[in-house]
Amino acid sequence: MAGTAPRAAILAQGRKAFAAFGERRSGTRHPLVATAMVLPLATLLVVVFGGWDAVVTQASSVGVMLGR
Repeated sequence: MAGTAPRAAILAQGRKAFAAFGERRSGTRHPLVATAMVLPLATLLVVVFGGWDAVVTQASSVGVMLGR
């Protein structure tokens, strides 16, 4: 077990580095917040890449690939 001391030192350095950058919250977003974030980009992509018909075609293709 000669390798445990260096591993412990590396883990301790990692914890110190993580603490230096502050603590991050590791939760999930509310579904409505996520939807509000995605809708503007989704609208832009629908307009730029051919409208609703292209979205329906792609969704149908994915459904066929998944066996539905």
